[in-house]
Amino acid sequence: MSALTIAHTNFTVFDLEKSLTFYTEALGFQIVRRHEAPDGSFVLVYLGDGTGGHQLELTWLKDRKEPYNLGDNEIHLAVTTDDYAGWHNRHKKMGLNLWENEAMGIYFVADPDGYWIEVVPEKMMD
Repeated sequence: MSALTIAHTNFTVFDLEKSLTFYTEALGFQIVRRHEAPDGSFVLVYLGDGTGGHQLELTWLKDRKEPYNLGDNEIHLAVTTDDYAGWHNRHKKMGLNLWENEAMGIYFVADPDGYWIEVVPEKMMD
């Protein structure tokens, strides 16, 4: 039997355009595909990092009237980079909400809905 392959992670978002701006401008992700329900009740947008593989699916629901309650928000998406300092400086200059763990050499940046994105130096993943 062949192994299962992770296809995507889903975040349900309140303001799709605001979220798309964050993921494309702050993280450099690209829109891979978009699906809109014929009745307009939902939109799915799949984002990728340009390497193929795992994608982030953003789901927007038309009838949602208030932001999502993420509870204790222990959910996060992790990304790696070989230019940790460059991305860290970019996110600071953008005025994004950062939580830094200098002892571990990582930081988290919050998206518009409050989901945390963990930024990890590539060398830590070796």
